[in-house]
Amino acid sequence: MSSFTYDLTLAGLSIGSAAALTGIGLIVTYRATGVLNFAHGAIAMVCAYVLRQCVVGWGWPLWLGAVVTLLFLAPGIGVLLERFVFRPLAVLGGDPAQTLVASIGVFVLLVGGAALVWGQGARDDAPEFVSADPWGQLAVVLVLAAGVGAVIRWTRFGRELRAVVDDRQLAVLGGVDADRVASAGWAFTAGLTGVLLAPSVRLDPYGLPLLVMEVVAVAVAARMRSLPVAVVVALGIGVGQSQLTRLHLAGWEGELSQAAGANLFVVALLVAALVLPGVGSRDALPRTATARVATPPGAWIVAGVLFLLPLGFAGSDLHTSVQVPALGVVLLSLVVVTGRGGQLALGQAAYAGLGALFTALLAAGRFPGLPRLPELAALATAMVLVAPLGLLTGWPAISRHGLSLALATFAVGVGVSRFVFAQPYATSGRSLARPSGFDGDRAYYVLELALLAAALLATHALRRGRTGRALAALRDHEQGASAAGVQVPSLKLLAFVAGAALAALGGGMLGMGVRAFDPSAYDPVRGLLWFAAVVVLGADSTLGALAAAALLVGLDAGARGGVAAALIGVLAVCVGRFPGGPYEALRVAAERLRPQRRVRLTVLGVGVRRRLRPADVRTGSTEAAGTGVAHPPAITERPRLPRPTPGPTTLLPRSRTTPPLLTAHTLHARYAGFTALDGVDLVVRAGQVTAVVGPNGAGKSTLFHCLAGTVRPARGQVRLEGRNITRLAAHARTRLGIARTFQQLAVFPSLTVAENVRVGAEQGRVTEPGAVERALRLFGLDGDVRSLPAAGLPTGTLRRVELARAFAGGPRVLLLDEPAAGLDTAEVAALTLVLRALAAEGTALLVVEHDLDLVADLADVVHVMAAGRIVSSGPPGHVLDTPRTREAPA
Repeated sequence: MSSFTYDLTLAGLSIGSAAALTGIGLIVTYRATGVLNFAHGAIAMVCAYVLRQCVVGWGWPLWLGAVVTLLFLAPGIGVLLERFVFRPLAVLGGDPAQTLVASIGVFVLLVGGAALVWGQGARDDAPEFVSADPWGQLAVVLVLAAGVGAVIRWTRFGRELRAVVDDRQLAVLGGVDADRVASAGWAFTAGLTGVLLAPSVRLDPYGLPLLVMEVVAVAVAARMRSLPVAVVVALGIGVGQSQLTRLHLAGWEGELSQAAGANLFVVALLVAALVLPGVGSRDALPRTATARVATPPGAWIVAGVLFLLPLGFAGSDLHTSVQVPALGVVLLSLVVVTGRGGQLALGQAAYAGLGALFTALLAAGRFPGLPRLPELAALATAMVLVAPLGLLTGWPAISRHGLSLALATFAVGVGVSRFVFAQPYATSGRSLARPSGFDGDRAYYVLELALLAAALLATHALRRGRTGRALAALRDHEQGASAAGVQVPSLKLLAFVAGAALAALGGGMLGMGVRAFDPSAYDPVRGLLWFAAVVVLGADSTLGALAAAALLVGLDAGARGGVAAALIGVLAVCVGRFPGGPYEALRVAAERLRPQRRVRLTVLGVGVRRRLRPADVRTGSTEAAGTGVAHPPAITERPRLPRPTPGPTTLLPRSRTTPPLLTAHTLHARYAGFTALDGVDLVVRAGQVTAVVGPNGAGKSTLFHCLAGTVRPARGQVRLEGRNITRLAAHARTRLGIARTFQQLAVFPSLTVAENVRVGAEQGRVTEPGAVERALRLFGLDGDVRSLPAAGLPTGTLRRVELARAFAGGPRVLLLDEPAAGLDTAEVAALTLVLRALAAEGTALLVVEHDLDLVADLADVVHVMAAGRIVSSGPPGHVLDTPRTREAPA
């Protein structure tokens, strides 16, 4: 090995060692909390700054500063985050979206805090904690990896750690102190990463955290589990990146190859996020637990007045105000993608930057293949050119969710920043002139207001009507939306493409406002800040996006840099306690501060209350004992059966002579080597109720999913009236007439009852004007309940909402997955009558149910499954009387 190659290898080992430390910390965090902690890089940055402050600023010995930083500060940060951020999320059962937003909030808070305390300038005097010798750094990494692996594998702490990762609640019930386990160790590795990296890079609040997060590819390649794999991958990428520096090509190809060589970890991040199978793919959308609070009528008037006020400003105040409408348009793109479409979008800054860059190139006549365009035409053309690039994040979103989707969008943002915005050949000397006639700040502000109004109208169109309801359904429950007939893949692409176009428009407006293309204005850290600001101020609120724009611009302009980031970070870390944002936090605080008077009843009053309580229960209105607070009556409406109309299809003969609608032929399905279905044949006939029963693990759910389209069998066919639909998606089957319900309720909580049903009517097999009203009447939902949001309604009512939504699309086959789950006896009886009426009208029903009494009362044909096969079939009176069926566990 030549001396030059040897030196490059050593340099690569040094880079890879630091990356391996980051990978170890991310994996330990993920295994302890189930969270990919985006704050990992920010913690590393803070620890590096504190060590520098101790040694350089205060003159402490290096060993003392290291002890304070790594043994006290870093673990202390971990304990605080666990106690005040991640524990509330775990205790309250927060979904992964809230956890992700909280970790991004910590990231933004620490970055903003560091900018406030130490300034935004870069520093190159960080002390060396470990010798620059690559072998020494490699030894530290290998010892740390081996130690962590041994602890996880062979110690009691490691067993508790694995238990917490597998099932936190079960581990707590088993006596494990989950909080202590979750907070131990990972912050130490973050701090060690920071103090090791700081001497080799320029220390600044934005660069170091982003550099640490770029190497998340190491943890993803290790599937967030294997420490040895993470170390090997990190060292391999580090050595490869170092060796690529010897390549010297001419022209822009050479500059691009050098950029790839200098950012090989970013290339690995793109591959890991976009190509490798997704990790942490649980749904991670900002789910709306309650219906969105309507914007007060006067709020838009106030907002309009506030946005018109800058027209009276002058000088620097007016110049600063120019940024607010432009940033508002960028943030509206997040309202479309994240707030309404429910997709995590951490790379919108990239599309905003591309909009500004393309506008500059088009206006200067330097865009390949296109002539020079006037500024407004260049801005419009840039939108058109950037919009299809939204597929870079939209296409992975079709098959990825949660953490996997967050990584994909973040990777795209980092890739565009490193390979486009950071390259002189693409961005050097780019300037943006304002449109003719709008050169002055006041005139340009008027133009921005007009463009903002157009963006608001476009956003409003995507949040209302059929498309808006479909997007809300996608956000609230993706599988339920698909089952209702919503074309989920195309709708996701629409959200990302529309979001990219809006972001490009806002980015071009930002560039014109400052008359230059500034790459730092569109870096990935800025994108994380924008995402957090929109989510905490109301992801589905256009007014919240405008407020976030004014807040971000106003605070950073009127105070020291970093104030806006720190404030948004504080709000974001509270998302676990107040998922509804600061409005909910203020409401809860006001209720707690409001004095409450306790009313005590006399002996006579207690006696009167006891006599009146039965009457209160019968009327459905009760008062809390001693408080005088009346609770609203429970919804007690029951389904009302339709009156059959005379005709040949009113009552079909319920026998085996009815035509088969849905058939399954020799279905086989396997999961991780386990045979779930082993040659299942099934016929579902029109006008009949077919039931499938059997013990847990018999294959009932797999068969149901194969028929519904959510699982594709390994072999066999599913046919609808002879047509092979085995490869059709769930939404396509719904539009052919196969509707389904879910064991776990699949309603859309942010929509009203009537809107839930309307989604099914709009996206189903047939579009019938009276379908919504007919479904509401049939299931007893046509009273006051129709206008109530689905969030918070009783289980029985929600079951009827789900059935009404499925029925509104005019299905020929209705698949019901444990429809009686969570219902009381009266509700089950009413449900039985409705299902009988549906079958009498010719609908084919397939019911998977554990309640054998319901099956006996409802079904015409019963199939008993065991070990992936149908072992018995026939009328319920014959099949259900066998001891094997009656003794099968539920």
